[in-house]
Formats: sequence, C-alpha cells, structure tokens
Amino acid sequence: MRSFRAGTALAAASLLLTALCAGQAPAAGVPGRADVDAATAERLDEAVTAAMKKAGIPGVTVGLWFDGRGSYERSFGTADTATGAPMKTDLFTRIGSVTKTFTVTALLQLVDDGRLRLDDPVSRHLDGVPGGDRITVRQLAEMRSGLFDYTQDTKWLATLRADPTRSWTPRELLGIAFRHPAQFPPGARWQYSNTNTVLLGLLVEKMSGQDLSSYLRAHVLDPVGLDDTALPKGAEIPSPYAHGYTDFTPDGKVADASRWNPSWAWAAGAMTSTLDDLHTWVPALTGGKLPDGSRLLEPGTQAQRMRMLPTGHRGVGYGLGIAEIDGWVGHNGELPGYETIAARLPQEGAVLVVIVNSDVDGDFGNLSTLIGHEVTTIATPDHRWTLPAAAQPDATPDPVPPRS
Repeated sequence: MRSFRAGTALAAASLLLTALCAGQAPAAGVPGRADVDAATAERLDEAVTAAMKKAGIPGVTVGLWFDGRGSYERSFGTADTATGAPMKTDLFTRIGSVTKTFTVTALLQLVDDGRLRLDDPVSRHLDGVPGGDRITVRQLAEMRSGLFDYTQDTKWLATLRADPTRSWTPRELLGIAFRHPAQFPPGARWQYSNTNTVLLGLLVEKMSGQDLSSYLRAHVLDPVGLDDTALPKGAEIPSPYAHGYTDFTPDGKVADASRWNPSWAWAAGAMTSTLDDLHTWVPALTGGKLPDGSRLLEPGTQAQRMRMLPTGHRGVGYGLGIAEIDGWVGHNGELPGYETIAARLPQEGAVLVVIVNSDVDGDFGNLSTLIGHEVTTIATPDHRWTLPAAAQPDATPDPVPPRS
C-alpha cells in the first residue's frame, strides 16, 4: 500500500548557505543555476546523481530557495529515454496529489464567499453520499470522513491497469468508493482517501456554477500568476514535458505513462505544472496571499487551513488539504510515471520542489522522498526530508494504485 510521504524542516540553512556568489554557473552538463556557495552546490549535484544511479531514476529536477539567502535549481538525467533528451528545469510535469492543495483552495474561497460553510453536512449540498448527513465538508478536507478510497478497490485497479488511457468521470469514481462500507465513523480518526477530494471538486463545481478547471483558472491560477499550471480535461500535457515512467502495467514492465489519462485522479491528482510555477505556488498556499500581497484567502480561513491535526503517525499533521511534518508545510504527489514534492518552511523562508519522472520505487521507497532526503541532508542536516516509517501502513498520499 502506498504511504503518506512527507518530510521534515529546513531550519539549519544558514550553516551551509551563508557564503553566496551571484550568478554561479551550474556544473558542466547540468541544466539550471545556483547561487548557493560552490561547495554546497557541488555536494548537492553529487548526492542527487548518486541517488539517481542507485535507484535507477531517469530524470530529476530540484529547486531549493531561501529568501534572500540563495537558491539551487538543477535538472539531472533524461526526460525522454527514447530520444535521450535531457531533463530541464522548464519542462512540464504531472504533479499528482499536489493537486489537492489547489482544489481545497478553491473550496476555501467559496467558504469566504459565504456559499457554504466548513461545518455543513455534505448532504446539504451533494446527494448520494453514504452517511452524508453526518460527514462535514471540513472532515472531507481533513481526511477524516471515513469514506473508502476508490483507489484501493482491487477490481477497479485491474481495470485501470489494463486500460490506463480510459476516461473516468467523478461520479464513476464515487460509485466505486460507495460500494464499500465506511472505514470508521466521521471524525474518529485520520485516513487518506482520494474520495474526499473528488467530492470537494464536485462541491466547488456545484457552488460556483463552473467546471473545476475553469474555476481554478479564473480564481486561483491566474491571480497567483501560474500560467503554466492547469487541470487538464483529459490526457493532455503541454510541451515540452518530461516523459514519466512506471511499472504499473499488466506485465510489470516499465512503460512511458506521460500520455496516460489522469482523469481517474481528477480533483485529487490530475494537474500539470512546472518548477517555476510550483516555486510561486508554495508561498501563496502556505501564506494565504497573492504575490502582490493581496489576499488569496481571508486570514481566518487560512488559519483554519493551517490548523494541523494529528494523523496517528509521529510528527505528521494534516490540515485542510495540506500537510506538516516537523515544520515542512505543503504536499507531495505521485501517479504513474511522476513524483513531486512542493513544501515550505515558513520560519526559514525556504521552499523545496522535487520533480521525478518515475514512480518505479523498487527497493528504495518513494523516489521523490529519496531525493528530498539527499538534498536536505546536505542543505539542512538537522531537518531532513524523511518518511516516518510509522506512516507507511495505512495511508496513501495521492491517487496512485498500489502494486499488486
């Protein structure tokens, strides 16, 4: 079963990033730039390439930024194994469950507009949800509804594995989930379920009168300045993009999943983005403000989003569509072919973005966590991006079918 994968903080940055040099050239053959000190940049380059070799990762992009104290933006390896095209920092990618941060932002804007309340029962706005008179909108966003995660349905998994290009509607996905009994009473505990976020996407559509993609474009993406981020209608991904590689196939052989249809993830994990856009998004997400300083959300609503509740796993908290582990605030994502980390440590003014064009985890666990751990071990050794082992048994971070 997939685990909730998040990381730790970035508090020790000043130890390694105090000596800056403007416009430092990247290492030979490594696309990107860095203005952290040369020794740190070299260590990061070596650590990332070594981890890629160890785990057989085709391509990686890393962005690490400290407000006023330097940055590191690099790409490594191959974006397309068929042509040998290199990974680059400007390529589009699929971001998996980082999508949840956008969907919940849209929901919270509608709360600010007075169109619904977080403590409304789901049945007030959507019909057909089992126990919907007892499940609140807030519990959906907090992953405390008890609703079964449709991505754990074995029959559906076999169907998806056989035809990953098929288009799925949100109602089809909910129908799969609702065939299963609730896992626990609403609010009793935390359990990650993509069903929750699909319901939130439908709520946004009903209360706004717009399809989710259009609402996000008009009210979230354009105001934040995210021209290169989108919720696709089908399998489209803008060019140039990183090809994504997966072994979620009938025979277990690695395949190029970059043109597979992510409609089965929809509001929970189907969006595309870039390194630069994720770098812009994370401060807006965690601060509740637009780049010009105006409000993305009302301060009280943002405070509710950031109120982290325990998940039952040491050091891991979850708010409204957002996670915190030892100070890191944001989300990670994974779906066939792609893995992503997008997080911020507010007290250090630090942002970390990791993009990996493979989910063939093998013996090394989540690949983005592997890279994130290597980067933070060097840049912030007291606060390393590490998946708590206790988080592995019963939580999934995004809509990735577990391997059978």
